[in-house]
Amino acid sequence: MGSEKTSISRVSLTKDKDEYSKGDDIVIGVKFSIQGALRDAFDEKNWTDSYSKFDNVFKLKYGIRIVSGGFRKHDLKSIDTYRKASIFWTRNPKLVNPMKEKRVWVQVVKNFEPFIRLTEDEVRQELFNFDEKITINASELGSGRHKIGAEVYASWQKHHFTEPGDAKSNSEEIELVIN
Repeated sequence: MGSEKTSISRVSLTKDKDEYSKGDDIVIGVKFSIQGALRDAFDEKNWTDSYSKFDNVFKLKYGIRIVSGGFRKHDLKSIDTYRKASIFWTRNPKLVNPMKEKRVWVQVVKNFEPFIRLTEDEVRQELFNFDEKITINASELGSGRHKIGAEVYASWQKHHFTEPGDAKSNSEEIELVIN
């Protein structure tokens, strides 16, 4: 499965409704995930190796830009933030697979909230799958039909299991009407 490159999957946008009044808040959902080499390399073997080499924090910086206007785009709202995975040693019997002597585990922090998952795949989902909600005031757009899109990026530094890199992607546009 080990692909050579890391990429951002198709970025999808959702809106909470089709038509808004000028005073409304528009809630746009932005979904995407990081696929490929980076995701594949973030596994239990590499966590354990990294921990033994004192490489025990992985930070994934990411951003989302919501833009409007077909040809001449202008920014509506941006998010620049990160997710962090802390690799740690534990004696917690709930985290230790009874079939193995697994003691090194990962805590993923999203929006300052920690998550500990019990399988490799669940840890990858917490770290590399995104479902962000972004709120824009309809009055910023003004009356009429508007096309809204998103530009997404992610970047990371060199670690025991990966080289530094980045990935970018854009969404298809969605249309909203403001009365």
